[in-house]
Amino acid sequence: MIQVRKSSERGHANHGWLDTYHTFSFADYYDPAQMGWGALRVINDDRVAPGMGFGMHGHRDMEIITYVLDGSLQHRDSMGNGTIIETGDVQRMSAGKGVMHSEFNPSNDKPVHLLQIWIVPNVIGIRPSYEQTRFADADKRGRLRLIASNDGRDGSVTIHQDATVHAALLGVGEKVACEIAPSRVGYLHVARGRVSLDGLSLEAGDGARIGAQAIRLEGIGGDGEVLLFDLPA
Repeated sequence: MIQVRKSSERGHANHGWLDTYHTFSFADYYDPAQMGWGALRVINDDRVAPGMGFGMHGHRDMEIITYVLDGSLQHRDSMGNGTIIETGDVQRMSAGKGVMHSEFNPSNDKPVHLLQIWIVPNVIGIRPSYEQTRFADADKRGRLRLIASNDGRDGSVTIHQDATVHAALLGVGEKVACEIAPSRVGYLHVARGRVSLDGLSLEAGDGARIGAQAIRLEGIGGDGEVLLFDLPA
């Protein structure tokens, strides 16, 4: 089973300083048919204007992954972390029993484009923690590079859920294949460019729910950048 959700079907809000698209229900966008997929709860596609951002606010019991596509994002939190997340960086924050943080675009003239992803954890009330890792384009070129897992293998960030996240960069004609196992589900998000998923053409912002099956991905336009989630059903 593959069920495509086009970019234009997502929730959308433009606050001037923030232009955001919601794959699943979030903030003022609510659709009871779009409450997540497996343990995947949020994919927000955000563009933040220069010098703007999200003031200090709280989270709890959620695995939050930030994937920067263009520009940089300044992060501060109640754990004492103060970092700049650059293009190619992946940040993981386990909110656990509660954490406060802020996110701002530190540039004076360049917007930042990022994906913020929430995954429901399989444990609650843990001590909050933070991790940040860079994945070079070369590591994602023509292959599915593991960027998040429940055990931090292969240099991935560690999430508290039996799930994996892979990223890939696929130029025209570059192909990868994988299999979603029985009792699992997958989700594909196209961050930019165009790709083919088992012959279905997808472009930036499109997504697809995937049942247990083998799939094939191929770049068909620009530099296709995708995130592939493997999740408990």
